[in-house]
Amino acid sequence: MRRVLLRLRAVASVATATASLLVSAFPGVAAAMAYERPPGVAPGPVGLPVIPSVLASGGSCTGASSTEAHAQPWTMSALGVSRVRELSDGSGVTVGVVDTGVAANVPALAGRVTAVGDAGQDCVGHGSFAAGLIAGRAEDATGGGIAPGAQILAVRGTGRNGVASPGAVAAGIRAAVDRGARVVYVGAALTEGRAELTAAVAYATGKDAVVVAPAVPDAVPGSAGGAASAPPAQPYFPAFIPQVVAVEDFGPDGARPKGAPNVFAADLAAPGDAVVSIGPKGAGNYIGSGSSLAAAFVAGTAALVRAYQPRLTAAEVANRLVASAYPAARPVLDPYAAVAEVSSPVTARPMPADSLRLSARASSHAVRTRALVVASVGGGLVALIACAAVIVPLGRARGWRPAGGGPPRELPKVSTPA
Repeated sequence: MRRVLLRLRAVASVATATASLLVSAFPGVAAAMAYERPPGVAPGPVGLPVIPSVLASGGSCTGASSTEAHAQPWTMSALGVSRVRELSDGSGVTVGVVDTGVAANVPALAGRVTAVGDAGQDCVGHGSFAAGLIAGRAEDATGGGIAPGAQILAVRGTGRNGVASPGAVAAGIRAAVDRGARVVYVGAALTEGRAELTAAVAYATGKDAVVVAPAVPDAVPGSAGGAASAPPAQPYFPAFIPQVVAVEDFGPDGARPKGAPNVFAADLAAPGDAVVSIGPKGAGNYIGSGSSLAAAFVAGTAALVRAYQPRLTAAEVANRLVASAYPAARPVLDPYAAVAEVSSPVTARPMPADSLRLSARASSHAVRTRALVVASVGGGLVALIACAAVIVPLGRARGWRPAGGGPPRELPKVSTPA
């Protein structure tokens, strides 16, 4: 009995080791596992103030947070940030942040922010928060942004209170490209302005810039009674424009936040709930949720790719972000794979933008195929090693004799004709 228990323990150890090997062999699998895990217990309370997306009418500007985070958030491990930074930190790439502005003097971004007009001031704080996710300094206790070597170009795409308009966003996209941004992050998701925003995106892609935007707004507007109710899924702009990389969010439990807007279509999923970053003042931290924050991680990853593979065009970078993503219901952003993947006819050829967009009502056949291949190979490997762990010791103990205990049966001799 003891011998059997020892062998079972050996099988369990082998299976655990093999699972760990699969996680390391397929970058992004940890994030994908979290994304596909059914909703569990909600994250515990976090003592950080919430960053607003907009300010109430007549509300005062967001101040400095009095609380500093002293541990790296879940997003760092889910994205494999430490691993991808061994290859690229985004140095030499400028990311345009079209949002509420970016505070130029915030410590986590000191010396790496330039601004168009008055965008170096951020009353709301959302633009600064997103910029911290993109390029916050790596020395911070939270781990900083995904591309800490990138430069930030602040461009205002909203009014003082954070309310965006198609005209302001379109002008912001153009201004960012004209000032040298190779990646343009847009924090807004609008229901109007399709023609105007499509023209701005075409201008940006014509200048070889990658445009990234949230597939849905961060929050659902409250009803007359004050309660939020998710409206039917609908296209939002500029994310729904084919050349834009559209991003949805998920949280540490693998699910989208409760009550989050329904997604009509998106290209990628990335961490966007219980996200920790900086505010518009001081060294304190804020917490936030929403697809706009998930889009910031994708924009930062685009900067990593452009720094590591400078010859790739904007269309090729956008294609690589999606093609290298880990397969799930929605492909999960995999920064290491996006940066490290060797250029090939698949990853280097600009894919028609319409083929990148995945509707929320249908999963890509290629995504399913890749998931099945990974699962089959991994499962087969675990089963093979587990069987070997049981059969080999038994065979040795029996001297490779049959189970009946008798001597090995000799095969009849066959005489060969002279």
